[in-house]
Amino acid sequence: MHTSSSPVVNDQASNADFEFDALNEAVNYRRTLTREFSPFLKGKVLEIGAGIGQMTHEFRGLRDVIRLSGLEPDSRFHQRFAQKNPDVELFRTVSAELPDNLGFDAIVSINVLEHIEQDQAELSNWFRLLRERHGHACLFVPARPEIYAPIDKDFGHFRRYTRPELELKLTTAGFKVERLVYFNLIGYFAWWLNFKARKNRTFEAQSVRIFDRYIFPVGHWMEKNLLRPPFGQSLLAVAKA
Repeated sequence: MHTSSSPVVNDQASNADFEFDALNEAVNYRRTLTREFSPFLKGKVLEIGAGIGQMTHEFRGLRDVIRLSGLEPDSRFHQRFAQKNPDVELFRTVSAELPDNLGFDAIVSINVLEHIEQDQAELSNWFRLLRERHGHACLFVPARPEIYAPIDKDFGHFRRYTRPELELKLTTAGFKVERLVYFNLIGYFAWWLNFKARKNRTFEAQSVRIFDRYIFPVGHWMEKNLLRPPFGQSLLAVAKA
């Protein structure tokens, strides 16, 4: 999933399907993210960096979403997006080119901002698109620079975020941060072991499937019901314009 307000996107075509294939195996992961953001996805919603429409397909089922649109500038993904979500409007451009008066109630973006070199400018564009209706930005990004691994570079990631860094960038763009938490503590250690320490550069579909079906649900239940972790593989943010 890639999008940008700037001319520089760390994007490697040969690895696009690699990232999408991993997300395709993560059924519980996708559904959990949808539930986490669902209270804020209401009215007119824009998914930025829609890719081939994997998360779009999940968001379509939310009852409070009146109109869902996607934004994806990469032409390689447009046909697959349309096949998966034929009734969803797709903006085939970047956020900077969208006019102010579209009036979105929410923007959602899953694992996109890390692909954008000028991420501060991108967040400012989101604020501009949400300002009229004081909408919410729902954002999910990779976390913790210490586990940045060769596979991150393969994916086209410029960075992994810390909580203070993301909070500062959101507030600088004009947002009021309402929620900002680390996500997937078990995944942090799995990422460190497999990709930082062992320097693996591929996902095994079976391993992703096992983690998603049996390990992730238990870990997320503990995080949500017992104690939010002090760090994690990702960061989940909700901010109001």
